[in-house]
Amino acid sequence: MKLLVTTALLALAAPLAAQAQTVSAPIQTALADPGRPATDKERDAARHPGELLAFAGVKPGDKVADFIMGGGYFTRILAKTVGDKGHVYAYQPAEFIKFRAAYADEQKAATTGYANVTPLSDSLATVKFAEPLDAIVTVQNWHDLHLKQSPTGFAAAMAKRLYDNLKPGGVLLVVDHVAAADPGFAVPDKLHRIDPAAARAEIEGAGFKFDGSLPLLANPADPHTAIVFDPSIRGKTDQFVYRFRKPG
Repeated sequence: MKLLVTTALLALAAPLAAQAQTVSAPIQTALADPGRPATDKERDAARHPGELLAFAGVKPGDKVADFIMGGGYFTRILAKTVGDKGHVYAYQPAEFIKFRAAYADEQKAATTGYANVTPLSDSLATVKFAEPLDAIVTVQNWHDLHLKQSPTGFAAAMAKRLYDNLKPGGVLLVVDHVAAADPGFAVPDKLHRIDPAAARAEIEGAGFKFDGSLPLLANPADPHTAIVFDPSIRGKTDQFVYRFRKPG
């Protein structure tokens, strides 16, 4: 009976252990940076940036890309984490800026004052980085590569482009909103979600090796049927966190 109880307790503890991440001192310092907007700091409790960057293994001296940076939430944290000897490439796609001009303003605001950050706004089809990277972080963006304006196979080609821009052993961290099973990628354009299994297979197809997942942003109560901007679910979506590694 004692063995059965012990086994059951270990099984219950496993998900908690999978979520446990030791947030390094440099990441903690970056989170506490007084230069971060108060609105960003208010989102930390829900977004868990410290644990996510710890899971990605980001450290001082790293060369990192914030791929499709949005408002620069992660750009600022990455800049302070990698420090003076590291570098951050804050990438805002030209296509996004054309769709919403404010993205350019947000990029400027998030990168101004950081000597170790280079803003980039090339087209998704041509973007590249000036040096091999230790890590690429992309949060709530993979589904965007499957929107209706993208040609068939575009996301797979982008996965290969990111693979080629990483050092051997480099990490790709992908966080996105969970969709129900959707191997044909019909859902991203409708709900701004993506099937985790389909996304994983697509990324592995570029040569990446799946290197673990983190259930920190999971929400079993999300039915996966509402668009992520719906007030009923916005800010509370079920999200997957996948780490991929370039062999080497």
